[in-house]
Amino acid sequence: MQIRLQVPEAEYSPMTPEEIFSLVQRDLALVEEEFDRNLSDASTLVSAIGRYLHDGGGKRVRPALVLLASRLVCGEASPSAIRLAAVMEMLHTATLVHDDIIDEARVRRGRTSANVQWGNDRTVLVGDWLYMTAFDMSLRERNFAILDSLTRMTRLMVDGEIFQLSLVGNSHITEDEHLDIVRRKTAYMFSACAEVGGIVAGATHEEQRALARYGLSVGVSFQLIDDVLDFVSTEAKLGKPVASDIREGKLTLPLIYLLENGNEEYRRMIETVMRERAFDTVRREDVLRLVHEKGTLKRARAEAGRYASEATEALSIFPPSPYRQALLSVPRFIVEREM
Repeated sequence: MQIRLQVPEAEYSPMTPEEIFSLVQRDLALVEEEFDRNLSDASTLVSAIGRYLHDGGGKRVRPALVLLASRLVCGEASPSAIRLAAVMEMLHTATLVHDDIIDEARVRRGRTSANVQWGNDRTVLVGDWLYMTAFDMSLRERNFAILDSLTRMTRLMVDGEIFQLSLVGNSHITEDEHLDIVRRKTAYMFSACAEVGGIVAGATHEEQRALARYGLSVGVSFQLIDDVLDFVSTEAKLGKPVASDIREGKLTLPLIYLLENGNEEYRRMIETVMRERAFDTVRREDVLRLVHEKGTLKRARAEAGRYASEATEALSIFPPSPYRQALLSVPRFIVEREM
C-alpha cells in the first residue's frame, strides 16, 4: 500500500534512504568511533558484550536524526552533535538489552540474543552500564536542556515498559492505550534525537519544539510500521520469528483493529495464542490470514501514514535545504520500508 504524504511537490522531492544517509555518512563514521572509544574504556566483558550488541546491525536511524537535525539548524554537525548521536545509539542499545531480557527473546537481528549468549545477570548489568555511560557523556556537555530532554525521555520509556508489562495477555487493550505505549517506548526517543540535535546546534525554542514534534510523529509512525511488518515480513528480514508480538502476549494495532468488532471467535483465537505463548492450538497462518482479509494491516499502515504527514508538517518553519529535504523524506522511507 502506498502512503502519500501531504507535502507540496514544489517544496519537496523525496530522497532515497541511500541519499538521506549519504548526507551524514562521515558523521556516522565518527559516531561509530565515539561509541567504540567508550567501549574500549570498559572491562573486557562489558566491551565484548557491548561490541556484540552494537555490531548486530540496525539502521542507525536515531543517531542520523540527531545529525540531520543539527545540520538543519546550523549546517554542520559539531563534535557535541557527534557525541550526542553516540549517546542516543548507546541508550537505544541499552533499551534493546533490557527488552530482550524482559521478553525472554532468543534472537535479535538474526543472531543469538546477548541474554542467551551471556546470561541475564551479565547482560542486564551491561545494559545498565550503557545507560550510565550515555548519561555521563551527556553530562560532560554541561547543558541542562539536553539533560532535561534525556531524563524526561528515559523516565517515559521506563513508564511505557511498565505499562506494557501490566497489559501483557490482555486482549481488551484499546488503540489509545497502545499508542500511549508506542509514544513512551519508542517515539519519545525519536523526539529527543531531533530535539537534542537542534539544541546543540543553537536552535531557538520554537525550532526545538518543532523538531521534538517531528521526532515524536516519526517515532509513532516507525513503531506502527513495525507492528505491520511483524505480520507481513519474513523471519530473514525481521531477524526474529514472524508474529512475535502476539506470542509474547502483546496486542499491536492490527490485532486491536481486528478485535474491535467484538467477534468472539477471533478473540478466542488471539487469547489462546497469548496464553500458550505459541502457535500450538491456533495456527500462525490463520491469524495472518485474518489480519490480511479483514483489512486491519491496511488500516494500521494508513494510521502510520497519518503520523508521517504530521511529521512533515512540523518542519514547515525551516527554510529549504538538503537536510530539510532529507528529514522530510525520512517519514516516507519509514512507511514504505519492508524490514
